[in-house]
Amino acid sequence: MSVKNPNNSKFEKEFFAYAKAQNLPGGDKRVTNDPMEATFVGIHMWKQAVEKAKSADVDKVRTTMIGQTFAAPSGFTLTMDGNHHLHKPVMIGKIRGDGQFNVVWKIKTAIRAQPWSPYIAGNEGAGCGQLDSGVPAPSARARGVMPRRLH
Repeated sequence: MSVKNPNNSKFEKEFFAYAKAQNLPGGDKRVTNDPMEATFVGIHMWKQAVEKAKSADVDKVRTTMIGQTFAAPSGFTLTMDGNHHLHKPVMIGKIRGDGQFNVVWKIKTAIRAQPWSPYIAGNEGAGCGQLDSGVPAPSARARGVMPRRLH
């Protein structure tokens, strides 16, 4: 385990039990990674937003997603910003032979994402059409995208 904290221990224990039960290659010897954590966090934040909205309606959930927080396996509490990007931690590590990392440095608090690089021409004033831009993104229905029903 690269990141040692109770949330990560619980995350890994649940993942390894699932991997073993599903007979996944590598079983409980697999390593977890940032994309796995991001998916885990995203699903839990979506669940929280649905519960807060008391609906699975895309527009209601999208609105209530903003400001959600979740105690992530990384050991940081992540926050969903108004641009729908997470505040995330930065860690630097030295890779080990077992696929894990020795964390040699980490930031004290998660940092706010900057989704548009100021170093790329044309990004001035760019936004992703989310609520913090002052112009709400079009609803899924207005874009012709219908959400799938969960069964």
